[in-house]
Amino acid sequence: MAGATLLPLPLAAQLQLPTLGDGASITTSDERRMGDRIIRSLYRDPDYLEDAPLQEYVEGIWKPLLAAARARGELSPELDERFAWQILLGRDRSVNAFALPGGYFGVHLGLIGVVGTRDELASVLAHELSHVSQRHIARMIAGQSRHTPLMIASMILGALAASKSPDAAQALMIGGQAAMVQNQLNFSRDMEREADRMGYSLMAPAGFSAQGMVGMFDKLQQANRLNDNGSWPYLRSHPLTSERISDMQSRLPAGQVQAQPAPSLEHGMMAARARVLSRPGVDVLRQWARLPESSGFAAQPQGQRVAALYAAVLAHIQLQDYGPARAGLPALTQALAGDAAGMRQLSLLAAELELAAGQPQAALQALTPVIEIDDKADKPSRPVLLLRTQILLRLGQAQSMASPLQTWVTLYPRDAAAWQAIAQVWQAQSQPLRALRAEGEAQAAHYDYAAAVDRFRAGQELARRGGTQNDHFEASIIDTRLRATQELLREQTAER
Repeated sequence: MAGATLLPLPLAAQLQLPTLGDGASITTSDERRMGDRIIRSLYRDPDYLEDAPLQEYVEGIWKPLLAAARARGELSPELDERFAWQILLGRDRSVNAFALPGGYFGVHLGLIGVVGTRDELASVLAHELSHVSQRHIARMIAGQSRHTPLMIASMILGALAASKSPDAAQALMIGGQAAMVQNQLNFSRDMEREADRMGYSLMAPAGFSAQGMVGMFDKLQQANRLNDNGSWPYLRSHPLTSERISDMQSRLPAGQVQAQPAPSLEHGMMAARARVLSRPGVDVLRQWARLPESSGFAAQPQGQRVAALYAAVLAHIQLQDYGPARAGLPALTQALAGDAAGMRQLSLLAAELELAAGQPQAALQALTPVIEIDDKADKPSRPVLLLRTQILLRLGQAQSMASPLQTWVTLYPRDAAAWQAIAQVWQAQSQPLRALRAEGEAQAAHYDYAAAVDRFRAGQELARRGGTQNDHFEASIIDTRLRATQELLREQTAER
């Protein structure tokens, strides 16, 4: 399986590979700042996707891998503390994933849509994690001492843009450095093999089948044989070699034939969600919406039927055909046959449907089963928290969400969507000062410090005018956050 660098690279560039080095000249702080600069631009990219169900599903695979890396001692305390360890989703339909400086990772919806099992997706994420835990990015950059971290970050942004638009790449590239960046941003073969082996070692401790990694290799190898037509940049940027394939196959227990793990019904639903949300076009959405009506559909295996039915309902929602979407829910319920994880995703989908259709009371009723599960576990899930907030805002009953959202952002202060949700709640409760502060925190979470300063200043001005309902404590927090964010903005501006 190819390790994820940043974009598809030409063969000529792949042949000019940097040596390993020790990465000593690039500190973890330098690398994190570099990653922050890149990710700030990616947050503003229209392809950046905030989708709570998909994010939760991917992070449900990611977090056990990260925990396994910690338990195995592959993350030093410094690296663990300083790096972000954060995954961003992109709507891009191409099959790709990539690691960025500072512990950021990108996953395209195209990849989620084609992997057959959660174990295969885990194998890709484990490989990417190993690239970062072994500091392969820093090792590459260490050999390019003539370039500043700012320059390298700009080149990476240019490389990412090049995968979408040559014009955008020209705007972001520094001078005539396009050819140089192509060979500097490739992981070496030694790094690829190391990431393969380290990633493989994380699979079982994290609760995944190692056969998932072999299965992913098989997928990549088959795509390679079919002369990839451009939809597999992951394959082209990290070319498969016979040595790597043999190495992975040899790591399976000798004499044992391990079957590829069967895909869960939930995985089929999330893969279908990724395909629908990747904006395939109206014609394709209509095809997916009609698929359950085709002859022979009922004879398909359960997993295929569940995925197709889920895709059909979501496609109808995207097309704003709410009646046909509702009509598809009973068949999906029957096909799931009580599968717990699948039924949870069904409840979220039904609530999403009713909210989109302008029926918040029906949406709340659809969401009630998972709300009750969360309440019993005393552990709210992010999709339920955010969706419940939007429903109650529509009903004018969102005051009860202020406390759970405040608890959530205390635990996860970089969750911009949660900050934005609590801002809406405070605004609905005629608490404009708290709303402004939450809006500022949402902008700061995406490293848009200029916008954050603007919101905090607006809050400061509101407090001076006396429109704060004597909320002196909140005004004091805004003063403190404004000073801290202004300092971050100065540092950010000085980097340019």
